[in-house]
Amino acid sequence: MSVKQQVITDEQWRHARTIWDYHQMHHDLRHCDVAIGLGSHDLGVARAAAELYRAGWFPLLVFSGATSPTTAARFPRGEAVHYREHALELGVPDEAILLEPNATNTGQNIGLSRQVLADAGIHPGSVLLISKPYMERRAYATARKVWPEVEVVCASEPLELDDYVSSIGDPKLVIDMLVGDLQRVIEYPRLGYAVEQPVPGEVHDAYQALLRTGFDSRLLTP
Repeated sequence: MSVKQQVITDEQWRHARTIWDYHQMHHDLRHCDVAIGLGSHDLGVARAAAELYRAGWFPLLVFSGATSPTTAARFPRGEAVHYREHALELGVPDEAILLEPNATNTGQNIGLSRQVLADAGIHPGSVLLISKPYMERRAYATARKVWPEVEVVCASEPLELDDYVSSIGDPKLVIDMLVGDLQRVIEYPRLGYAVEQPVPGEVHDAYQALLRTGFDSRLLTP
């Protein structure tokens, strides 16, 4: 039986929840000068951005993202474009949205969005980074490297792991993504892409346990 077909055990779910909780920064929301919605396969980023805008946490929003092999079919005109369209449907005014349509990784999401803002004459002191729930820590670590002088607050759609899995529809894939993002949190500082983040022992143990049982489809390629 392949890992994709196997029933995920209670122990594997426990490990996944440990990593899920670690990936979230648990920042308290505060008013920020701008927000950046980081492109991905997950339209929940746009939903979260619209809700946070309506709640008054920021006055201006940049959606960032081109396409990737995993998003080209879902978002053929680009992640940022589809995010913008969804946010407009949810009541965010067009004048509150800027587009950054070229980024293909998290460092570019942040660096190119910074340039889009600068081109508009905007030099924020604080940024609300809106991402997938399990990408908050990697987004934070990347921003601290790419844009160290700005204050960063992280946010995402407020979902528990079970709800997120239901929204994606593929438990194995979600756990693979949790493991893959944790590998990036660990490895990217060495590669110069992010600042280092402490990884507690129980998180590292959960990571190793899931790797040993085949949750590895989203790992970095050598």
